[in-house]
Amino acid sequence: MKKIEVNGISYNLEKNYKDAFEEDEFNELCTDYFNDFDYIFGDYSYDKLRLKGFYGEKNKKVKKINNIKELDDYIKNYCSFECRYFLLHKEKSSK
Repeated sequence: MKKIEVNGISYNLEKNYKDAFEEDEFNELCTDYFNDFDYIFGDYSYDKLRLKGFYGEKNKKVKKINNIKELDDYIKNYCSFECRYFLLHKEKSSK
């Protein structure tokens, strides 16, 4: 499993469908807005990378729209058919 660090936070690359993850492009788009999320999902639609944050089920901030359990529905309903995508999972901090 590949480890990625962005904004001082470490992530594990859990899914990389069709080799979607391009680190340079991801680093350009990923801002501190995503620091709070447990997961970062990226997909390519019309050759543009789109990012969305998701929370784990046990996170107090989780809602249906950003629950990682809803990822398959999100891909089916909001992503281009058979698009490339990836999923990063934030590593647990040792704080």
